[in-house]
Amino acid sequence: MIGVDVDENKVEMVNQRKSPIFEPGLQDLLAKVVRDGSLRCVTQTEKAVIGSDITFVSVGTPSLRSGGTDLRFVRAAAKDIGRALREKSGYHLVVITSTVTPGTTESIVQPIVEEHSGKRLCEHLGFCMNPEFLREGTAVHDVFHPHLVVIGECDRRSGDQLERFYQAFFDKKIPLMRVNPKTAELIKYANNAFLATKISFVNTIANICERIPDADVISVAKAIGIDPRIGPHFMNAGAGFGGSCLPKDLRALAAFAKRIGYRETLLKAVSEVNENQCRRVYELARRNLRTLKDKRIALLGLAFKPGTDETRDAPSIKLIRWFKNAGSKIRVYDPAAMKNVMRIYPEISYAASATKCLDGVDCAILLTEWEEFRKIKPEEFLSRMRTHVLIDARRIYDSVQYSKNMHFVAIGLGRTKTRDKSRECSRRKITTRVK
Repeated sequence: MIGVDVDENKVEMVNQRKSPIFEPGLQDLLAKVVRDGSLRCVTQTEKAVIGSDITFVSVGTPSLRSGGTDLRFVRAAAKDIGRALREKSGYHLVVITSTVTPGTTESIVQPIVEEHSGKRLCEHLGFCMNPEFLREGTAVHDVFHPHLVVIGECDRRSGDQLERFYQAFFDKKIPLMRVNPKTAELIKYANNAFLATKISFVNTIANICERIPDADVISVAKAIGIDPRIGPHFMNAGAGFGGSCLPKDLRALAAFAKRIGYRETLLKAVSEVNENQCRRVYELARRNLRTLKDKRIALLGLAFKPGTDETRDAPSIKLIRWFKNAGSKIRVYDPAAMKNVMRIYPEISYAASATKCLDGVDCAILLTEWEEFRKIKPEEFLSRMRTHVLIDARRIYDSVQYSKNMHFVAIGLGRTKTRDKSRECSRRKITTRVK
């Protein structure tokens, strides 16, 4: 297997058996396959194409300002592959795994490769669209245990070759669908849009729960998740979804729908709920501190989910910007993602540990449910914080235990029964300690 990347530093890291990203299990797997010669990495596409039978295109497809998909990396890869194939004899299969809008494989990739290679589909070329469904934080597991493999074939020969590849790769029978390329391209967008919709839905229910005495979204989500028509996954209320896939793909699908003349409203609503959910966390801090100017804010967690260092479109990035604009002093901690945030906000404070992040702050906001954060006991918050306001945006703390001696706010936890009682509790539980 030959890997290709234009980034020489990444290529060198991989060849030295060092993973350029944080992903559980990836470092050990990478070290094994490089050590035994199963994988080597190069910067020249021609070497990889000539030395292989199948080329998988997995380049980034970032968002345009319009929300549409930027295909410049896909186009560049197709051109490089085509030029390399001009020097190669025999049949070669090109597989697009990048997330692209319907029609891209057949209308953009195939013509570019054919033009620069001088070859044609069916004769010496094959094309497939093969969307991946890897979850950050469990990507290594998902590679070997896919819930489904989708093959969007441009012709039967292409689909047959890719299916044979997967039959040889897996040591057991796997769920597999063979469809046309446009359907395969849409499957990936529909999959991510539906997951985003589930998250925004449960966050909407969480916001309703906060206005009902004694209601709790955790119990609501657990109950409806037992229904086999709904399922329990992606039903955790919080600060909203982020990462490199859901926000980008939601925008792209909405832009694509507009381009083909469909005035959709659901996807826009899902995005709006997600943006407002992050803003709600900010407003909870502002309301409980009464002012944010010169207040010390601790963010526990920067990655959009545990098990990854990914911070693209993460709630933490938005919150840092908003708190900075409000004149707050920000300290953050994350076991994996701090280097990525340092590139954007080098001026804020970075703590060496979760507990040190709490020293002298007025408000602590739990954003990512890393396991080490669950181990912080109430007395740690009390002894280290200056003003005891804790906002649990991921619902990992027990509300009874953590609200005894501090002002505890949790997403989706029903308010107290009367407004007067709520104000009384707030006055009693917000304590200040000089540090």
